[in-house]
Amino acid sequence: MGEFDHLHQYDHGLAPVVGKWRDYPAGKQTPRHLHSTAQLLYAVEGLFMVSTGRGQWIVPPSRGIWLPAGTWHEVRMVSKVKMRNLYVRQDVLAGLPTDCCVLEISALLRELIQTACAIDIPYPEDARDGRVMRLLLDELRRAPVLALSLPRPHSSALQQLCDAWLQKPDDERGVAEWARELALDPRTLQRRFRRETGLSFGQWRRQARLMRAMERLACGESVLKVALDLGYASPSGFATMFKRELGVPPSSFFSSS
Repeated sequence: MGEFDHLHQYDHGLAPVVGKWRDYPAGKQTPRHLHSTAQLLYAVEGLFMVSTGRGQWIVPPSRGIWLPAGTWHEVRMVSKVKMRNLYVRQDVLAGLPTDCCVLEISALLRELIQTACAIDIPYPEDARDGRVMRLLLDELRRAPVLALSLPRPHSSALQQLCDAWLQKPDDERGVAEWARELALDPRTLQRRFRRETGLSFGQWRRQARLMRAMERLACGESVLKVALDLGYASPSGFATMFKRELGVPPSSFFSSS
């Protein structure tokens, strides 16, 4: 069996929901692949990043990423990850997201996911195991969607802008300066950016900083260094942004998760 053959062992629709667990070391990356079922990736410990053709999603503890069936993706483990996966058959997808998104995982949903990963298949759908899976689906339908994605524009000009900024995330140039560099009118740049990503350039930049910060904090870097490297004048300004977006300050985010 190849190193990543396990990625397709459980996506054959042998049951409405199949749960499986696997642990990965920091730095491990899967090849680009897809599944015939929808998938929820959730880590009880660790931070991982998922890349698709539409953008990137960063997934900390207490969050999970939902991938519709047929979504090409690859997964990179930012830190050591204890992964828990759900594979959801297409005939039970009613009421579940139709696009990639990050979901908040409640305490109840966390325990249901853990339980699902201990259930062998096939299981009787009208007995205890089947009822657990039905409750799990109900809780997934109730899970709030969170803004932890970084959409990628499709035009080469805006991809050039985003790639250049990601190389230097403390770059404070505004829309007018970037528009001149791309030989565009500032209003045209803003309209195109929002049309291609769903965000203004300022919103996209804040989201990129947040995701980069989470990645670096997970690797053990200090709040001070991360804040200054990302262009914040002080750690307090960075902490305010972080708490506004995620509900807790950066110093306690991973411990609270």
